[in-house]
Amino acid sequence: MSLGWWRLVYAAFAGFLLFHGFSTSENAPNYSFMHNATSAPFLSYYDYIVVGGGTAGCPLAATLSHRANVLLLERGGSPYGDPNITKLVNFGASLSDLSPWSPSQRFISTDGVINSRACVLGGGSCLNAGFYTRASPEYIRQAGWDGRLVNQSYEWVEKLVAFEPHLGHWQSAVRNGLLEVGVVPFNGFTFDHINGTKVGGTIFDEQGNRHTAADLLEYANPRGLTVLLYATVQKILFRFRGRRSRPEAYGVIFRDGSGIEHRAYLKYGFKNEIIISAGALGSPQLLMLSGVGPVAHLRSHNIPVVLDQPLVGQGMCDNPMNAVFVPSPIPVEVSLIEVVGITHFGSYIEAASGETFSASVTTTSRNYGMFSPKIGQLSTVPPKQRTPEAIARAVEYLDNLDQAALQGGFILEKIVGPISTGHLELQTRNPDDNPSVTFNYFQHPLDLQRCVQGIQTIGKIVESESFSKFRYDYMSWPGLVNMTEHSPINLLPRHYNSSIPLETFCRDTVMTIWHYHGGCQVSRVVDPDYKVLGVEALRVIDGSTFNYSPGTNPQATVMMLGRYMGVKILRERLGN
Repeated sequence: MSLGWWRLVYAAFAGFLLFHGFSTSENAPNYSFMHNATSAPFLSYYDYIVVGGGTAGCPLAATLSHRANVLLLERGGSPYGDPNITKLVNFGASLSDLSPWSPSQRFISTDGVINSRACVLGGGSCLNAGFYTRASPEYIRQAGWDGRLVNQSYEWVEKLVAFEPHLGHWQSAVRNGLLEVGVVPFNGFTFDHINGTKVGGTIFDEQGNRHTAADLLEYANPRGLTVLLYATVQKILFRFRGRRSRPEAYGVIFRDGSGIEHRAYLKYGFKNEIIISAGALGSPQLLMLSGVGPVAHLRSHNIPVVLDQPLVGQGMCDNPMNAVFVPSPIPVEVSLIEVVGITHFGSYIEAASGETFSASVTTTSRNYGMFSPKIGQLSTVPPKQRTPEAIARAVEYLDNLDQAALQGGFILEKIVGPISTGHLELQTRNPDDNPSVTFNYFQHPLDLQRCVQGIQTIGKIVESESFSKFRYDYMSWPGLVNMTEHSPINLLPRHYNSSIPLETFCRDTVMTIWHYHGGCQVSRVVDPDYKVLGVEALRVIDGSTFNYSPGTNPQATVMMLGRYMGVKILRERLGN
């Protein structure tokens, strides 16, 4: 096989990996309650103020609006009308968009792994691979949730945003390969988390339109809800009612897109609350900016201390993902995540594919997405060496590649948990700036062991009879692993050997699957009702409260949690 052909396949990896999720329904709903924050009054009062219109915040606000007056503040814009969000075929365009109005905000963890956070109404459900699956019954029991209300809340979500995918040939081969290598039984199509192989749900409908958490606002009472876009909360306001009283949240300061400051306060009433739903990065960041966090860290940024809470920002986790690119001798369908193998050893096996992983139908040039040198992500070049000249050379090289290099797909594994944890810290006092986050991928040996077993399982699938027509006969499994290990995935140093131990492969090719969580965990920062410990009238409800990621994809459970806690809060409010 020629060196030029290998270079083609090598470059395909960079274009495809971003193919792991992003898009909202085509037609914008008529939300009379949604406004640009520039139109907001300088001073306003509400029963509930929800900070963050993401995967949890939208269903939460929609639910609360039926019995209260609710303000939902979202720092980004609307997902509707943007084909880079709404269309499956444009997946990844948002990840490579670094404009000020982009629905995604790129960050790089201190581990060196490129990542992204949402900045759009609907949150990460506008930017992910669309896979929809529930948490396991064991997870629900351990969380202490009411199982009946959990099921009702999932169903409430699923009526609007969950669909059954139609499997193409590639996904069917992965399904059959999983069964052939022993990831059994076959559980058919189901939203439930069951060991074995299954076809999961998707938030993409049959026309390839994405449906997100923003669609759940259709459930809202328009008279009880105000949604403000481009409203960036600067801090939570606290007061003390007595000398020995605990701090009480009573309002927020936010800025609109023009930089004008506004204030929103809670109405008088002991059951009124501020609820932070800003995500695994945004929620601990906002607590710290508001004076709730580790005292030494707050003082290092000259932030007045409201409450010394050393566990804010701790327990940060990101489920590591590793993938192997499999070039195909025949064309394959464009697909995101549809099939999953839930193994007994703690690894989830999934796949995605496409005839072209680099072209965007909305642009005339190739779009290499999250791993594009066009945005400086030259993973084989250290950050300080990413000169405009180096970027230009890489762009020219990739743009001149033969499209045949991009034919194939990826089989990937994500580990359960994980056990390895890190931490989050402020870098500045500006809420628009990313905090610094460390995930410590594979710090715990069991995480690494699970990755190795997952990669070994992928190898068996590639070599299975079920997958035979999608692989070249002369390409060995060790050759595919070696090729993938030398591809530009992250910013970690590489080990270039002809024979690669799978432990080294896992460490060197680690990526994110955007399932990071933690920072405001239950029993550490919030209580089982998601009330911030040591503070009155303040809750955190989102993925930052998770100790480990639910199911094979957390978005269904995050949306469920917004609805679930909205119902519980209203029951408490009404005395039921």
